[in-house]
Amino acid sequence: MSLLKELYQILEESKAIYNSAKAGRFKVVERSQGATDSNFLVKGDNLALMKMLAEDGYAGKIKLIYIDPPFFSKSNYDAVIKIRSDLMAAAPSMKLYAYHDIWHNGMADYLRMLCARIYLMRDLLADDGCFFVHLDWHVVHYVKIMLDEIFGSQHFINEIIWNYKSGGTSKRHFSRKHDTLLFYSKTNRYEFNPQTEKSYNRELKPYRFKGVKEYKDDLGWYTLVNMKDVWQIDMVGRTSSERTGYATQKPAVLLERIIESCTREGDLCADFFGGSGTLAAAANSLRRRWICCDDGNLAFACMGKRMIKAKADFVALIQEDAGSDAHCAAKVEVVLLPIEYSDKKLLQVKLLSYEVSVGHIPLDKSDRDIVRKIIHKDSLCLIDYWSIDFQFDGKTHRPEQILNIGKEREVICEKVGLSFNHISLHFVDVFGNSTYQSVNLVEGAL
Repeated sequence: MSLLKELYQILEESKAIYNSAKAGRFKVVERSQGATDSNFLVKGDNLALMKMLAEDGYAGKIKLIYIDPPFFSKSNYDAVIKIRSDLMAAAPSMKLYAYHDIWHNGMADYLRMLCARIYLMRDLLADDGCFFVHLDWHVVHYVKIMLDEIFGSQHFINEIIWNYKSGGTSKRHFSRKHDTLLFYSKTNRYEFNPQTEKSYNRELKPYRFKGVKEYKDDLGWYTLVNMKDVWQIDMVGRTSSERTGYATQKPAVLLERIIESCTREGDLCADFFGGSGTLAAAANSLRRRWICCDDGNLAFACMGKRMIKAKADFVALIQEDAGSDAHCAAKVEVVLLPIEYSDKKLLQVKLLSYEVSVGHIPLDKSDRDIVRKIIHKDSLCLIDYWSIDFQFDGKTHRPEQILNIGKEREVICEKVGLSFNHISLHFVDVFGNSTYQSVNLVEGAL
């Protein structure tokens, strides 16, 4: 049977998955200082998260949902990890598998996965909300048909072409240099704020038409017109300060344009295929609230680091029944000493070594062997960053200090205070593994 003939059956099976979806249980593991329950960074199954959100009062509350799911590219995606150590002459580079986009039972499986989740996204979307799905030539034509059924063809707003310079070339076809964003509304009451762009005059000379306002820049004369549905935006370059190293990272400018078009300050935006966290970063900079979810270690670590750098307020949640990650642990020395002629004490935390179960890291065998040697010689260089909560409440990590390894080599942290009872340490390694460790304090060395 052709896939076209299967589409109705796929939709019915997607509805069954949607109807039978069970809410997941997510535990709060971290809160940035001063964070309220407005921004959520989540690790776990997006289907289980969306079901939980729907049951917890978020149905009809999200103003914008943007997703950048796998493209059915039949490829595995990786990130290049560079490990820097003063004890090694050269920084070894290795490829860490980020996520797979291979569907062993074909496109029907992919469409069932995606459509079941889009049904839940429709439930969460506000009546005046907007939905964007970001795809490319592999599967966008089939997803368009499915979305016409899920949202109604009358609620299709735009097919946006994102054109870029990067990408491969071929002698067998025209170079593929664009992605497609499908833009739908939930109802006819959707919010849309038209954006403007430059339209250069012919020969770059002034028209001097009556009532037409013209402008001039280094290229020549232009007018401002409503933005068209073909967007020329560069990909994130290798040397860009924005670059995280995560595979398939999208530029912030792209997400900022979408957010500004369909939301206002304070509105809630969501991305349930979070990846590198570009939606969260863009929403945060534009003073929107956000929810960002991914089930990958590397994605969750990448999003967390990005939002920490942006000094964003957020709550981090992890799915309780998502299965165990690679075992990792840090060895630390904690010393609590009295300060002479003072009622205060000095707390010193020194990072000594780091262990991770190499067999669970998604690397090639040769790269795993390199990691084992690094653990033996300089294990601390495997830590990306770590943080300390000096007044741990026994439940939620609230980092007061965040320390980098890398060039800074921040392996010692000190703090002066009146009393320290219970501290929490959070370690994130270069592979995206994360571990929390707590220490009950007594005076003197532990």
